[in-house]
Amino acid sequence: MTNRFSPLPMNAAQTLLQAGAPQATALECGSETVTYDALRQQVRRAAGAWHRLGLQPQDRVIITAPDSIDWVVAYLGVIWAGGVVIGVNPRLAPTELAPILMESEVRFVWCEADSAVSLTQLLAGMAQAPTLLVGGTDDSNWAHELSAAQEMDPVLQDEQAPVLWIGTSGTTGVSKGVVHAQRTALRPDSFARGILQLSAADRLYASSKLFFAYALGNSLFAGLRAGATVILDRHWPDPQGVLAMVRQHRPTLVFCVPTLYSKMLQDGIAPQLAGQGIRYFVSAGESLPARVRQGWRAATGAGIVSGYGTSETLCLMLYSQDDSGLLQTTPQTELRFAPEADPELPQRIWLRSSAVALGYWQRPQAQADGFHDGWYSPGDMFLRRADAKLEFAGRIDDMLKISGRWVSTLWVEQALAAAAGSSVSQLACVGVTTPEGLTALSLLAIAAPGQRELAQQRIANAMAALPPYRRARWVHWVDVLPLTATGKLQRSRLVAMHAAALGSDAG
Repeated sequence: MTNRFSPLPMNAAQTLLQAGAPQATALECGSETVTYDALRQQVRRAAGAWHRLGLQPQDRVIITAPDSIDWVVAYLGVIWAGGVVIGVNPRLAPTELAPILMESEVRFVWCEADSAVSLTQLLAGMAQAPTLLVGGTDDSNWAHELSAAQEMDPVLQDEQAPVLWIGTSGTTGVSKGVVHAQRTALRPDSFARGILQLSAADRLYASSKLFFAYALGNSLFAGLRAGATVILDRHWPDPQGVLAMVRQHRPTLVFCVPTLYSKMLQDGIAPQLAGQGIRYFVSAGESLPARVRQGWRAATGAGIVSGYGTSETLCLMLYSQDDSGLLQTTPQTELRFAPEADPELPQRIWLRSSAVALGYWQRPQAQADGFHDGWYSPGDMFLRRADAKLEFAGRIDDMLKISGRWVSTLWVEQALAAAAGSSVSQLACVGVTTPEGLTALSLLAIAAPGQRELAQQRIANAMAALPPYRRARWVHWVDVLPLTATGKLQRSRLVAMHAAALGSDAG
């Protein structure tokens, strides 16, 4: 991989923290705040603690705890000391965390007291167990290490050296470890500066948690790189929680996922966010339905900037600001197509920027498929449109051949969601195999409270208006759809849900 971003060794944590004015507020969490001067000092001391514990350059460390200032200090401290840090969902069950620990071969795990007992039991069963550090209290072993440590200078490494891992969201199967390089800290604020006019005066709030690339790259990293204030929330997001955070902390830039925007509309929270000083609402994580975009504008007077990014890109690479939903590249992002690709058909794209990952940990087949010479190709399909814009067409697995015609389940979902309006809370379309061995569509939908009859009628009418090959053969009304920890639809479970619904209907 060629050196095309920075000619000198660097430390990503130092790069992220260098712009903030000494007395400007860097982080807020509840009633706790920390200035940039204090944050830099705390990170230097945390790095000293990691070094004192024996952390060597490229040693891996897991951070698994609710978002907090201590989380950020411990996380950046690992990077400052030359290690490789991995943020992990603190809600994972031990059976889900164990494979991550085994595969990543970490030397240390940092958690809070609530997780200490279960983690101690889990680590006791490992042949070469990592050392457990417990933070969050004044009498913890991490607090003892901090008090005994001295501040240290940042460990400089090549810009291509690994610096952090992120787990893919697992929407289509088993999560993969995505390895990012030091250079990811060079321009994580490109989208926010170029499109949202991010400045040091801004206050960024992401409802998603920091183990998720969306929040880590576009809120924490972008905010720190610009010297702005980043607002953290220890609690899992819900509509009332978002409203409370906005009222207490007055963010100017808000980052949420489509599912949460939809819930805020349904619960009547959206109108209460109007007039709160928010300059931009941003959506990412999955496709933003047109009805949500339009409903949000009607409720708040503000549009939503819809972005596209992945764990492999850390930051948003594509965005849309209008009702067309058509995407264009964010600043500092390069785009190319495979030379043999038919411009009239859905196709994969290739993206390159300083935030694109090095690749996957121990996944040679996926590595060869998705990464080449600094470029990354996501497993999503796009249609080329005028003015160098793209239409998102779903994942490769979502493109189906039905009656000799290509169909994207995303297209069907969008058409039905637009027709159903607020009568449907959420829906998903999946390709299944019929008893005759053919491919057909199955729709799983959740009716809004008290609106099942209206929802059924609207879906039926919308289905009749579609070409026959885009109509779902089965429609299942369910109470819940499976979501990942990051709030995205877990499509890998939809076929099983369809089969279970068929069995229930038969019974």
